[in-house]
Amino acid sequence: MKPFPWHEAMGFGLGVLRLAPDQFWRMTPRELACAVAAVRGPMREPMDRASLAALMQAFPDTRSGE
Repeated sequence: MKPFPWHEAMGFGLGVLRLAPDQFWRMTPRELACAVAAVRGPMREPMDRASLAALMQAFPDTRSGE
């Protein structure tokens, strides 16, 4: 199990949401997750290897003729 990302949570709550410390510490993890999703949008699954390969094929890092 990964530890809770306190540094990122505090940075988002205090810095992005501009919550007072007492407001931040009274939030539940679920409330914080809903606030993050409201600002950043819903979490998406990471891209799989086949999708990455197709994207790299469509948009190579080299110019044609190199």
